[in-house]
Amino acid sequence: MPVIALTGSDGSGKSTLQANLVAHLREHGPTEALYLGQSSGRIGEWIATLPIIGKSFNRYLLSKSDKVHDRPSAPPGNVTALAIYLLSRWRAHKFGRMLAMASRGVLVVTDRYPQAEKAGFSFDGPQLAKTEGGNWWVRRLRASERRLYEWMATSVPLLVIRLNVDAETAHARKPDHKLSSLREKAAGFPLLRFNGASILDLDARDEAASVLKDSLSAIHAALNGTPAQVAAA
Repeated sequence: MPVIALTGSDGSGKSTLQANLVAHLREHGPTEALYLGQSSGRIGEWIATLPIIGKSFNRYLLSKSDKVHDRPSAPPGNVTALAIYLLSRWRAHKFGRMLAMASRGVLVVTDRYPQAEKAGFSFDGPQLAKTEGGNWWVRRLRASERRLYEWMATSVPLLVIRLNVDAETAHARKPDHKLSSLREKAAGFPLLRFNGASILDLDARDEAASVLKDSLSAIHAALNGTPAQVAAA
């Protein structure tokens, strides 16, 4: 599948690398960028623009989401579970767009990539799987969300470029993020296997030009059908 997936913690430079890769790869053929995060922030911004109830409803959803992050073992309520499930459905919708572009021969460079190995939106996995218990409605949504991520994980990208960064460096770049959360991500992302995809591990602390050069070299090797060179890059 002609998809290059960029993964790693917040503050690892995924957005910058994506923009640079797309600019270079478009010289060789149709290439598009796609964000495959759950987009809660962007959806929240849209909700906040709704008249009368927008801002208060957005604050309500954010508070519900924070409780899931802070107390993952507690069963979510019906509204919280539905909000999380809808975010996952939105991600699956964008994933479908990616598959459509790839089927047309477009090389897609994604910022993030869904996986079913590790639970939690922090790792682009199923969020409800972090929680336990709940009524029949919550359990049904949890199972349905799990199937969504298992379906997305079956589409293995041509190459995963994993940008590894320590939590302190990531926090210096993203001071609005919790250091504890960045430490969790820095430790967790290197363990993901993305259903057997070819993975290029890079040090996100290196110069941007060096990261771009190594990424392009690995991408061209993968496009030419030489995965051994990808592993060695």
